[in-house]
Amino acid sequence: MGIFGRKRRTEGGSAGRHAAPDADDTIEDESFSEDSELSDVSDGPFDVADFDDDGVPRIDLGSVKVPVPDGSQVQVEMDPETSGVRAVHVVTEQGQITVSAYAAPRTGGLWREVSSELADQLRADGAKVNIGRGVWGLEISAIVGDVSLRFVGVDRPRWMLRGVIAGPQSEGAAAVEVLREIVRRTIVDRGDAPMPVRTPLTITLPDAVAEHIAAQQQG
Repeated sequence: MGIFGRKRRTEGGSAGRHAAPDADDTIEDESFSEDSELSDVSDGPFDVADFDDDGVPRIDLGSVKVPVPDGSQVQVEMDPETSGVRAVHVVTEQGQITVSAYAAPRTGGLWREVSSELADQLRADGAKVNIGRGVWGLEISAIVGDVSLRFVGVDRPRWMLRGVIAGPQSEGAAAVEVLREIVRRTIVDRGDAPMPVRTPLTITLPDAVAEHIAAQQQG
C-alpha cells in the first residue's frame, strides 16, 4: 500500500466542481420496482453484505473499502472550511483516482441522472465530452486542457458508486482499465439509516491515517 499524503481542496482540484453530485430532498424509496435501472455487478463492485474476503488489500474508509495497487499512494483531501475529510484519492502512474459512494433509490437510475448533469457541466466549462457504454452502464470521457478524465458509475439498491480518474492524455487508454479495476474491487458499506438521495456516504479514516494527518497538521 502506498504512503499517505494530505492536500487542501482548491478550485483547481482533480475534477474541480465536477467532484460530487449535490444532495436533494428526496428520501430513498423503500419499495422495489420491476422497472429498475441497476448495474450488473456479478464481477464487482460488491455490497459488504454480499462480499466474501478475497485477500485483496484495501483501505477501509468506512462507507467504501478501496483497493490500493502496488506502487500507488493514498492522498487525503481536507475541507478547509470544516477541517474534515472531503475525499480520499488513490494516485497511480496513470492518474489520480477517486471513488465515492452516495445514497440512491432502490431501483437505481441515479447515475443516469448524475452523468447527464455532469456532462452538461463539463461542456459548459469548455471540455470535450464523449459518452459511451461501459462495463456497468454509461461512461463519460472528457478532455480539459491537458488532462484526460474518465467517469464511471454503478447503480445498486440504495447506493451509487462513482469513480473518476484524472491524468495525462498519454495515459488515457491505460487509465480506463486501472479505474475499472479499482471500482470493480471496491466494497460498499451503505448502512441501514435512511437518508436523502445523493447524500455522500460518510468517509472515515483508519486510525493510522488519521494519526498521520494529525501529525502533519501539528507540524
